[in-house]
Amino acid sequence: MDTAIRLTQMTAASGCAAKLGPGTLSDILKGLPNGSDPNLLVGFDTNDDACVYRITDKIAAIHTVDFFTPIVDDPFWFGQIAAANALSDVYAMGGRPAVAMNLLCVPGCLSQETIRKILEGGHQKAVEAGCVIAGGHTIQDNEPKYGLCVTGYVRPDRVLRNVGARPGDALVLTKPLGTGVLTTAAKADLLDAAQYDRLVHSMAQLNDKAAEAMLQCPEIHACTDVTGFGLLGHTDEMAAGSGVTIRIYSQRLSLLPGALELAEMGIIPAGAYRNLDYVKPRLTVAESVQQARVDLICDPQTSGGLLIALPVEDAGALVAALREHCPDSAIVGTVLPQTDHTLEIV
Repeated sequence: MDTAIRLTQMTAASGCAAKLGPGTLSDILKGLPNGSDPNLLVGFDTNDDACVYRITDKIAAIHTVDFFTPIVDDPFWFGQIAAANALSDVYAMGGRPAVAMNLLCVPGCLSQETIRKILEGGHQKAVEAGCVIAGGHTIQDNEPKYGLCVTGYVRPDRVLRNVGARPGDALVLTKPLGTGVLTTAAKADLLDAAQYDRLVHSMAQLNDKAAEAMLQCPEIHACTDVTGFGLLGHTDEMAAGSGVTIRIYSQRLSLLPGALELAEMGIIPAGAYRNLDYVKPRLTVAESVQQARVDLICDPQTSGGLLIALPVEDAGALVAALREHCPDSAIVGTVLPQTDHTLEIV
């Protein structure tokens, strides 16, 4: 039995913080040869959450893959969170997930019971999403990793992308920030039971209800989900791709309980600094903004919320609709005409 093994102690980085940094990834992908296909509506030449391939004039398939190292020690919750994170990409593109395949890497020291619990957690979350897990692939590895390859569907004329934000738009975020800071603190046993419970449930929450509320809006200009590049990095992608500048209001951000206090103590994951270094040349920060809040804006999120750009006159109604299932939803930014930088934090 491996009951004494803490999954998070088996990895160098946890959850979406294990991603390659945005600068490194950009350098690797630059100039990579690629074919063309008129039915490929969204590919890797942009920074979108998934690819979209048109099947007919009324149906397009959304394909995405996401997996990572353990973000929590409980194997069932790890499976739930990893699955929710992978499914989120489909919701961010305006679609609904339909079928998925497991991706599982396991070291030899993990018991069959632990491995089964990871898969059970992922299966339960997929069932909650109305998505069928049809199989998967496993390999032995020194670090445990789990996630899904997901296929969803959307009408070709209703695909949402992380570009298209317009000056005057409001920016809505549907989940609180702080998962990277809190999971770093949890490794050192610095969270109380209530903080840990709130963290885990936030990461395991599907973005399905947020997507349903969003799709009721008369007009959505851009959408993405906030994960390993932090709110800073994903907002930077939206601003750069849309040809605009985005202002983030640091005091309006919803934060997980304890996140601000821990950030003030300097408990910041390394990925936050990579995210900041990549965006810094295009960023301005008002002198009045607390450094801990900047750090939380850079914090790598695991299974974070949707970031939605829409006309300001519709934003209040959207937040009101979201708060039934996503009580931390808030208007966190505004879109401005393009300046010499992509982001402002005030």
